[in-house]
Amino acid sequence: MTADLLSRAAPRTGAVGGSADLRRIVRARRRPLRRVRVVIALLALAAVAAVLVRVLLGDYVVALTDLVPILRGETLPDAPGASFIVMEAKLPRALLGALAGMAFGASGAMFQTTLRNPLASPDIIGISLGASAAAVIALTFLDAQGLWLPAAALAGALAVSVLMYAVSRGTAMAGQRMVLVGIGIAALLGSVIQFVMTRTSIQDAQAALVWLTGSLARATWPVIGLLTVAVVVLAPLLAGCARWMRLAELGDDLSTTLGAPAVRARLGLLVAVALAAVATSATGPIAFVAFLAGPIARRLCGGRPSLWAAALVGAVVVVLSDFAGDYLIPDVNLPVGVVTGALGAPLMLAVVVAAGRAGKA
Repeated sequence: MTADLLSRAAPRTGAVGGSADLRRIVRARRRPLRRVRVVIALLALAAVAAVLVRVLLGDYVVALTDLVPILRGETLPDAPGASFIVMEAKLPRALLGALAGMAFGASGAMFQTTLRNPLASPDIIGISLGASAAAVIALTFLDAQGLWLPAAALAGALAVSVLMYAVSRGTAMAGQRMVLVGIGIAALLGSVIQFVMTRTSIQDAQAALVWLTGSLARATWPVIGLLTVAVVVLAPLLAGCARWMRLAELGDDLSTTLGAPAVRARLGLLVAVALAAVATSATGPIAFVAFLAGPIARRLCGGRPSLWAAALVGAVVVVLSDFAGDYLIPDVNLPVGVVTGALGAPLMLAVVVAAGRAGKA
């Protein structure tokens, strides 16, 4: 549309000069888009490489040439146990980590862009904790299993989202207030989780504690299948809302003037809540993945938000963090949430400092 208007105006300012200016503007508009596409392609390769590293390396090394026969269900004569190790231990963890990382990364980028705040991610403003609290209550008191666990997590995340929206709606700075309300709700939910942990048995508390830390230990094919269905269904819906992300950064009034009412961007938040809740029900609240994937992807894309880039960054971070948690320290297996928490804390400070400097500028 802009190019058409410029092409009509070009003859009035001189055919040669107008055409040259038009070409420069078109090139300037296409250059960031090309960079985003290149970054997404490279991140896709990095995600595949991370999955291969998680599957092939470790205590039991699998040759790349043996991977295809194993995936076909063939038993290797020289290594009869390789098929079991890959199909029941290594590959499920890698796939679950990639799917959960994509879900956390995409949902975090949607929140941060729509609410125009780098702190607005599901793991900071209480969305993940809402899912965790509901899942822990269902796990410890109701002995929830199967589909009931993600259903409880989704209900908890939606309840937190509705509460934040109800408190912050109608204000001049709804996005900022929503973040503050979410941080307060996260503190309250943390206390609720601690109370539940003190009222349950030691066995249930241990199981819930491992789950709350963020772990891929529940990597089974039924869990992977459920998360795959959720990502396949919700990711296109989130991508459909992504075209309003850039306008949402301009504020509710200006985005409405430009033809993208704020309610459309809010629909993307609902999809992001569902995506984060299902991922949390599968792996627990993996710390800082949703928070860091968006800023990292934006930096790689030259300042442009990209849901696909953020999703792939999340996948790479979770898979490699899980690999590091298993093999970084000899004879010590750390849950993936411990690794991402240790890496994410200093990076969070860097993001907050950078946002403060940008605000002063």
